[in-house]
Amino acid sequence: MSEAVQEFADPQVPFIAMNRFRVLKGSEAAFEQVWLSREIHLHTVSGFVEFHLLRGPQGEEHTLYSSHTVWRSKADFEAWTRSEAFRASHRNAGGHKPLYDGHPQFEGFEVLQTVHSDGRREILATPLTGNDAADDQPPA
Repeated sequence: MSEAVQEFADPQVPFIAMNRFRVLKGSEAAFEQVWLSREIHLHTVSGFVEFHLLRGPQGEEHTLYSSHTVWRSKADFEAWTRSEAFRASHRNAGGHKPLYDGHPQFEGFEVLQTVHSDGRREILATPLTGNDAADDQPPA
């Protein structure tokens, strides 16, 4: 059976922005309450697709959480970070530091491929060639 592959489906490559939080043991309920009750501004910004708050594995000292936001493009995400909506969303973020260990760790990703439930595959960003990957390596 052959799978349909649609290459470079959209000139705007989707972007996923993630922040990882190491929430201190015993602070999980308070952390979740902060996120679940906060004022939401994302939907007011162009290019926003969806948001997920993820609860991950529990370690000895912390539970891993991640905020996962999907954007139409990296440019849309970057515009969000310069917006009044971003400032409003993060206005009280510093007041909750005792809930987690250290600063959140940001990770940003361009979406290379999407596989749909019907088997369709989309290649959304130009894949690296062998030469591209070597260009990203630090000099020896």
